[in-house]
Amino acid sequence: MAGSLDASAQTRQTKEEYIARYKHIAIDHMERYGIPASITLAQGILESDSGNSTLARKSNNHFGIKCKKDWKGATVYHTDDAPNECFRAYDSVEDSYLDHAEFLDKSPRYDKCFAYDADDYKSWAHGLKAAGYATAADYAQRLIKLIEDNDLHLFDKEGGDKLYASRHRGEEGITEDFAEGSSVTSPATHQATVDPNDFRVSERTYKGYSVYTNNKTSFLIARNGDSFDAIAEAFVIPVRQLRRYNEISLTSTADPIAGEMIYIERKQPKWFGEERHHTVSEGETLTSISQLYGIRQKRLATINRLKPSATLTTGQQIRIK
Repeated sequence: MAGSLDASAQTRQTKEEYIARYKHIAIDHMERYGIPASITLAQGILESDSGNSTLARKSNNHFGIKCKKDWKGATVYHTDDAPNECFRAYDSVEDSYLDHAEFLDKSPRYDKCFAYDADDYKSWAHGLKAAGYATAADYAQRLIKLIEDNDLHLFDKEGGDKLYASRHRGEEGITEDFAEGSSVTSPATHQATVDPNDFRVSERTYKGYSVYTNNKTSFLIARNGDSFDAIAEAFVIPVRQLRRYNEISLTSTADPIAGEMIYIERKQPKWFGEERHHTVSEGETLTSISQLYGIRQKRLATINRLKPSATLTTGQQIRIK
């Protein structure tokens, strides 16, 4: 398999090396999905033994994710809770990290976790355990200990990479042996050539689009004749990802209408403004309210104890904070 490593030729990797190599992916996924970077790294360290486990070396599976009935990719059999269980196999470690984020994001049983702040690693740890991510009784405590012992919580803060580096200056050396064997180049970053952080300003023009910020999230206003394909191409975002940012079904063929807010990065798991409630106007839905405030629809539904498809009534009070 491409990207898999020969365990006999691989030098054992330390926690520090593991953190240095994969922190950028974890931070990127925190910004895109709302999963604390500290949780992603702690799970990776714990589930893969800092990338040294047989499952990680031979199958690039860093999160112990089993096949499940909907998995269509490569598989490998490994003894875990039971003999010869089916686990997912990946072409690269990067693919494993992406599947981990998608796995949590798409599984309804983890929805409650996303209601927590992206820097609330303790609630996330207990939430993952409660949702059944692992069978170990002390799973949450082990994640929290890893996070606190290794200062992983610093990555959950703005500028966390620099905060961590300043505290651990001189401790990020990676051996040549490991760098040559890794399936991820260093540093691992988002492939998009446009950094959404460049647009965290009130307004900026890019390729003819005015880019605005709402609830710390970049968006534009659709123009006459716009399509998701055209916007995705302009901002170097996969069109499927752009639709997901705006919580539009991937099977939909509809394009945005003029004047519609289109987010070019993932909406936030919470509202950062002062308002605490929104009064529903005629015709509004949880989808339209989530776009208006830049809050993910599933999170909005969760904090209001509603289904995402719930019908709203005029005058109804929707909690946004």
